Amino acid sequence: MKVEGFALRLRPRSGWESADLGVRLAQHCSASVYPCLLLAFIPVLLLTLACYQASASLALLFLWWAKPWLDRSVLFVLARAAFGQATRPLDLWRARGEIWWRQFWLSWSLRRLSPWRSFTQPVYQLEGLTRAERRQRIAQLRVGHSGVALLMTSAFATVEQVFTVSLMSIALWFAPRPAQAQWNLQNLVGMDSQWSGWASLLSYAIVLLVLEPMYVAAGFAMYLNRRVELEAWDVEQEFRRAFVR
Repeated sequence: MKVEGFALRLRPRSGWESADLGVRLAQHCSASVYPCLLLAFIPVLLLTLACYQASASLALLFLWWAKPWLDRSVLFVLARAAFGQATRPLDLWRARGEIWWRQFWLSWSLRRLSPWRSFTQPVYQLEGLTRAERRQRIAQLRVGHSGVALLMTSAFATVEQVFTVSLMSIALWFAPRPAQAQWNLQNLVGMDSQWSGWASLLSYAIVLLVLEPMYVAAGFAMYLNRRVELEAWDVEQEFRRAFVR
């Protein structure tokens, strides 16, 4: 790891301050993150729409389950951005074997069930460790930080739900008053009609597309901060930069 190459100024931070740094990083490199995410997201969305023909609930579940696999494309961009490198969709396409297909089954199974997956994802994707080394590294990272990572995941899940329902309610806000009188919360969020099913699916897809890079970036920044705590990356960065000058 070439610590002196980081474009970020490393220093010990609290868990929440690290998460905030990650969100700022995602915003800063949004011009690279979202086009690359779309490259992976569009095929997933097409499969989701195909699942909708069978069941709206199944389609929503499939989209929710695909998030760890989509996160790999986001983390690829963020890891390069941390070193000041911009990423084009073509760069992601050239690395697709490493990003999309490596650990494919893990991303679609156990990783989906991890409540702190964005915090530990860099270990799986960026470090190239053996299974035993990876298990040891994750145990080391989680000491004293699992609670913050879990709360961060819960916070993003809550915001995701609120934004999804808010998007679905836009149609109700602009409907004529007689039509508004016929609606209630069950109509709005339930799956009892064709309209509500499509509204739920499309609203959730939009919210996921917007929020997921920020969630991945928050976990990535928490991971970097934990490495700073464990290995004094901030001290090494300052020394190397001082000698370069």
